[in-house]
Amino acid sequence: MLKITKKYSNFFNIFLVFVFLLTAGFGCKNPGAAVEEKMKPITLNYWRVFDDQDAFTDIIAEYKLLHPNINIVYRKFRVEEYDQALLEALAEDRGPDIFSINQSDVRKYQAKLEPMPTEISMAYQYTKGTIKKEVAYEIRTKKSPSLREIKANFADTVYDNVVLDGQVYGLPLSLETLVMFYNKDILNKSGIAQPPRDWKSFQEAVQKSTKFNATGQIIQAGTALGTGYNIERSFDIISILIMQNGATMTDGNGFAIFNQATADKYFPGLEAIQFYLDFASPVKNVYSWNTDMPSSFEAFLSGKVAFMFGYNYHLPSIKARAPKLNLGLAPIPQINQDNQINYANYWIESISKKSANKNEAWDFALFATSREQVTTFLNNTDRPTALKELLNSQMDNENLYPTSVQTLTAKNWYRGKNQPAAEEAIKDMIEVLPTITKDRDFSSTVNTSISKINQTIQ
Repeated sequence: MLKITKKYSNFFNIFLVFVFLLTAGFGCKNPGAAVEEKMKPITLNYWRVFDDQDAFTDIIAEYKLLHPNINIVYRKFRVEEYDQALLEALAEDRGPDIFSINQSDVRKYQAKLEPMPTEISMAYQYTKGTIKKEVAYEIRTKKSPSLREIKANFADTVYDNVVLDGQVYGLPLSLETLVMFYNKDILNKSGIAQPPRDWKSFQEAVQKSTKFNATGQIIQAGTALGTGYNIERSFDIISILIMQNGATMTDGNGFAIFNQATADKYFPGLEAIQFYLDFASPVKNVYSWNTDMPSSFEAFLSGKVAFMFGYNYHLPSIKARAPKLNLGLAPIPQINQDNQINYANYWIESISKKSANKNEAWDFALFATSREQVTTFLNNTDRPTALKELLNSQMDNENLYPTSVQTLTAKNWYRGKNQPAAEEAIKDMIEVLPTITKDRDFSSTVNTSISKINQTIQ
């Protein structure tokens, strides 16, 4: 048997200890360096519209408990200045890391957006120990929601809007649908017991609630419909009428085709447009509005309109400016109760492709739009949810009920990379059509409007 002297035995033991320390140090050094790198101070700039910073104070505080090295700077813009400010900032490489965009602008901004990664690695702060507690840090890697999970968790329209070419370009904190505001006092005085659920009943309610003076001028409007530029969200209202009437809005390439006939030579899009125009036609029984009226929003605030169409985001202004208005909200009327179609309008939280901290920015966006944190946001803002599992919790809220029952059937349509131009094309069309007397010219005017929309898509 090989014998080892005590001298060499001690040397061998020392050598083993040295090797152990060397390899142990090698194994711990990299994780420690990785954590240290992930714990470097980071500032995420977050740009939005509509909501004040108070809506996010709790969410940001919760996030900093997990990631104390990340500072989030929130900035709110006026909606009329936001798009231009955002585009200029992104072009000059001084844009935000996280920013909101309307769901209709995803394609417009696609080249500037960082798609959601399949997984995210972050350094987390946690407390370890039972008797002697101490703060520790570790790197955790989490998988991002799959396409299947997004389709299962969010309203169907979200998947249709945020997923392009198999990539996710943002997620919403809330989701609004077009709803019907009504003046309860006018309905009561007009003998209208319940807000109408279908468009035929709506026409009857409009006739009952519209009042004229001795010279035929409208002094109380049953509704604000029929014109383009003095009606809040007229583009959305016309769109949902066309969609409910069975017209196909776009073809497979995204081009507008809602002027086309069905197989039996029926033009559902043109009929829906004519239905809308009737409310501003003096020769129709439903005449209740015209181009001489103020904006639909201002007229409704003054108590001179029975029914107005809008979104939950209008509520704060209505309550602040007309606190005594006896206000009611209801789902929009339908053509077919068994096949309801509603209109979605919402914003999503997206990540800039030029962000130096895309990983952290996406982590915060996923954190903020998660069930627990989005509940905080919804409670702070009284906004309707985009998550299917939260819909029932909002059914008893008088303000949120209309959207809650409409969310699962809400849709919208792509109108190109220049949304204002598309909306202006529709409004111009609505202003011109009442002067048209021939069916051929009517159809030609609609076709011209569609051509303008399709130019923004090209």
